[in-house]
Amino acid sequence: MTISAGTLSLIWLAILFVCIVIEVATMGLTTIWFAGGALVSTILAMCKAPLWAQVTAFFAVSIILLIFTRPVAVRYFNKDRAKTNIDSLIGKEAIVISEIDNLQGIGRVQVDGKEWTARTVAQGVQIPVGKVVIVNKIDGVKLLVEERKEEV
Repeated sequence: MTISAGTLSLIWLAILFVCIVIEVATMGLTTIWFAGGALVSTILAMCKAPLWAQVTAFFAVSIILLIFTRPVAVRYFNKDRAKTNIDSLIGKEAIVISEIDNLQGIGRVQVDGKEWTARTVAQGVQIPVGKVVIVNKIDGVKLLVEERKEEV
């Protein structure tokens, strides 16, 4: 069974349309790369290229677009995006208000005037009250911190 060039063109156009609709709905740079591959495959189908060439072009163009344009697009579209809520704490300085000891499961810090439960990133490290720490990441409702290195 062979599929006519017109039918293949319509199939590729449908794939292109679906990819664009998903991209517009999500605005997440998820399917735009495949829309480019579908566009090239549509053109090849209209030129009556064999199916294997259309499929190969679809994957090749999609992967090339993904590899070479996604990093630039993500950087461009996310440049004004501000960290919100808890993500904004990563990289901030905090003051230890209750000794941090992972073994005992204790420790509290204060960041931006709010108290948080804290644990150290490295096991076996204790940080006394009054030390300044840096928030490295967040695990549930605990901040994972490490002691700030003193600048010389």
